[in-house]
Amino acid sequence: MSSLHRQLSQLLGAWRWKRRVEYSLYSATGFHCRNFCSTTSGPEDTIEIHKRKLFLWFNHLPQEEKQFGGYFSPETMHVDPLIMERNSEERSGLPSSPLQTQTPSSLAVTVEQLFEPTDAWSEGRGLNVLLYGAVGTGKSTVVRKLVLDWCAGTTLTHFKLLVPFSCEDLGQLSKVASLRDLVSRKYLHLRKHPLLSGEGNQAKNVLFLFNGMEKMNLDFRIGATELCSDPNEVLPPGVVVVNLLRKYLLPEASILVTTRLSALDRIPQKYVSRYAQICGFNDPDRQRAYFTSRLLQQSGETTYSHDSHALIELLYLNLQRESQLAAACFLPSYCWLTCATLHFLHFTDAKAPIRTLTGIYTSFLRLNFGGEVLGTGTGIGTNAAIQEHHNSLMLYVVRTVGKLAFDGVTYKRTSFSEKELEQWIGGKTKTDEELHQLAMFRTDVLDFFLAPSVVSGKHLPGEPSNSDERRYVFAVPAMQEYLAALYVVLGENKSALEKLTKQVSVAIGQAGEDVSTIFNILSKFIPLRIFAVFNLIKLFPKLYEKVSSLNKGSIARTMAAEMFRTEDSYNEDVLDQVEQSLLGVHGPQPKQYSETQPFELYPIFMGGLLHYGNRVLLQQLGCSIQSTTVAQITHALRKYLVRELSKPQPPEELMDLLVLLYEFQNPRLTAEVLASIRTIRLTNIRMTSLKCFVLSSVLSCTPESYHLEELDLSSCLLSHDMLQMLWPAFRHTHNLNLQFNSLGPESCILLRDLLLHPRSSIRSLQLCDNPLLESGARTLLEVLPENQSLTHLSLMHTGLGDQGALELAERLQQHSGLQELNVAYNNIGDIAAMTLVDACREHPSIHTVHLYLNPLSDVGKQSLYVRGVPKSCSGRRVKVLASVTEGSDISEDWHPILSVIRKNISSWDRERVKEQLKVFLRDLEWGRRQQQSFWKRLHFRRVEKGVRQTLRMLEKDTVPPASGYSK
Repeated sequence: MSSLHRQLSQLLGAWRWKRRVEYSLYSATGFHCRNFCSTTSGPEDTIEIHKRKLFLWFNHLPQEEKQFGGYFSPETMHVDPLIMERNSEERSGLPSSPLQTQTPSSLAVTVEQLFEPTDAWSEGRGLNVLLYGAVGTGKSTVVRKLVLDWCAGTTLTHFKLLVPFSCEDLGQLSKVASLRDLVSRKYLHLRKHPLLSGEGNQAKNVLFLFNGMEKMNLDFRIGATELCSDPNEVLPPGVVVVNLLRKYLLPEASILVTTRLSALDRIPQKYVSRYAQICGFNDPDRQRAYFTSRLLQQSGETTYSHDSHALIELLYLNLQRESQLAAACFLPSYCWLTCATLHFLHFTDAKAPIRTLTGIYTSFLRLNFGGEVLGTGTGIGTNAAIQEHHNSLMLYVVRTVGKLAFDGVTYKRTSFSEKELEQWIGGKTKTDEELHQLAMFRTDVLDFFLAPSVVSGKHLPGEPSNSDERRYVFAVPAMQEYLAALYVVLGENKSALEKLTKQVSVAIGQAGEDVSTIFNILSKFIPLRIFAVFNLIKLFPKLYEKVSSLNKGSIARTMAAEMFRTEDSYNEDVLDQVEQSLLGVHGPQPKQYSETQPFELYPIFMGGLLHYGNRVLLQQLGCSIQSTTVAQITHALRKYLVRELSKPQPPEELMDLLVLLYEFQNPRLTAEVLASIRTIRLTNIRMTSLKCFVLSSVLSCTPESYHLEELDLSSCLLSHDMLQMLWPAFRHTHNLNLQFNSLGPESCILLRDLLLHPRSSIRSLQLCDNPLLESGARTLLEVLPENQSLTHLSLMHTGLGDQGALELAERLQQHSGLQELNVAYNNIGDIAAMTLVDACREHPSIHTVHLYLNPLSDVGKQSLYVRGVPKSCSGRRVKVLASVTEGSDISEDWHPILSVIRKNISSWDRERVKEQLKVFLRDLEWGRRQQQSFWKRLHFRRVEKGVRQTLRMLEKDTVPPASGYSK
């Protein structure tokens, strides 16, 4: 006893310390610590210990919740799903629509209301409540919240003792035990508690909770299950539970049972006091409450608060439109998947653990199907006999729903008719076992993946257009591509030859192992040529390996082909497509369908599934991907990717390739593929923190000697925070293009540090159309004395001004390697421009200065051209681009100047550009008058025509979209 008291005192001390640390958490959740600090003696102390332990156990979050950064607790993120009380006749009924409101015969209730006395309730007998629902509706979450609320004293307070059990654990027990043994096995502190003694009516204060009753095969037949009323009598666990439900054992106790739809009839109706169905989130307001509880609770900082509110508003608008997402989020599990995906897309942190989209979907399936099996029993018989025929539920999903998904991806289809579901899901079932498995699967799981299409009147080409025919789609579009990828990578799409070869190989291989020892002995007495025929045993395994490797090569070829499809109807990278599927499309609606529906996530998921971390999770789901398979696919994939990358790729396809390499998480493969790439152009890609992290992570896999000739990130909506995430990528770059990104003066500090880094090899830095201003330029110019790698610097339209130009002129002599300088469109006047050109003329290597679109006078322009000409034969000529003319001659660079203006006028001040173009026209008209040659005057008119055409484009508002400029 002294040892027990010592353990209890240590536990109480540890609890008091934890209470001080987590006081704020308990206060926010309404958890009253004073209830746990009772100093009374006797049974009450045991109850308080029990509450403390239950709270710690059920407050623990699964590993998958780390997708959100680990900032959540079950109390703060819980939203109650709709619970409908059902009578015995409608207990198996399902809502006809995910957003259907309750009918008068089915009332919404809480778990606490289910244990209120009814007319059918008799004194001295507890209630048996059966809470059921399909996969993903939130049964386990409701149970967790119920236990935590009881521990906090906020619900079911009339029960002094709550005893939760996992039916999965009980179903695996092989030894006989009494009820008190079962309780003490899990809750040692309740071993001798009087509420479980069976004496008097003390058990009326006890509530038993059995979660997942479908995992126990209970037999209520009297002949198979003996009666028992003694809590100390030793019996099989299933018999103890049956007697509790029969009310032979502790009849005063109340019981809450949770189970899936298919197991409703395993408990006879006469032993159930009330039926209640969990119906998920039946309205957008519940869904919004869930998203708010998840997305608004970051680490306590307000860094992402504005972005989180914007995301929630976009989500709510999409849900209110009764979109396909609203139908999917009827299940709380898909709300979790939506939040996890949005958190991944928008709140990626470089300091957080590596997360991938494939990992999110794999974790999602592990949360919902981890440890789940598809039994063939009907609830009658012993547990041992049933367990022998249990199959992985996830593997069954892959072979049925995954096969359907693969067929849809193959033929570019996203919706399916009821006949097609019957064909692919039903298959060729023959035995009673297969029919029973199919019935259970249809009842419990099929609706989890497939939902009726809410898009009316839109069908893919070749599909029936009859609006009366109900069609089904995957609840989340990306799930179709994930399951199709899993179906392929698991090798379920084997050809008939491969299946036959494998069967023969295994059979003969086993026979060869059995008789090899006998052959070795007999070979000493019989000529070896007789045994030559037995060498055929080795032929079949080799043949199978050859066929298998060819199949893995075809998988890799398929991945590469799907990655670089040219018929991408969305013309967006895959991460943007994922975001649009969740947030909807706002503004002009693009085509929903095309003749070739793109499935660009499909190859990316295939690559992600080969990652070791995802293979470990899939192994827990009963889906095994062998290391040899991974090696064969990886070897073939590298060859196909390198071949495809030898061709120029659009920015969207290149971004998808980076995502594939990131999802793969294979540094060696990434380095080998990137070795064939010397240019990454992501122009006009809407960069996010995630895409920046992907780019940096992929480039960090390359050796230190690897360098990109060009990294083009122009017009990518980069921010200062994104630049910090891109730091590792910049160190691998010679020519860095950051134009049109609205980078401010604070970004110049980071760029300065980048150029001062000893390993920096940047030769060309292009910052056109970024509001750096004079302060930012001053910071950036601090690198000139120490950096000697920079040869081309573009500061066009950065707000430099006269003062910035003068400071640049002072610093130029401290940097001997600069060759070209672009300070066009910076409001630089005559004096500052002349000073800058004089400094460039004295510079040892500068050969070109861009000064057009600055408010220069005619005299100033003439002076600039004169200053650019060398004073002596030994001097250098500095090319000054100030206008389309040079005095009375046409500038040889008139075409590049006009090209720059046309590319950038969509983002520049149009009135200012119009004024400059009119100045160009005056210069051209004056120069044409000075010419005597007919051919030169003709050349002037040609240039005038180009300027007037650009001016008309501005006046008619038909300018092309802004794009990056190479200077």
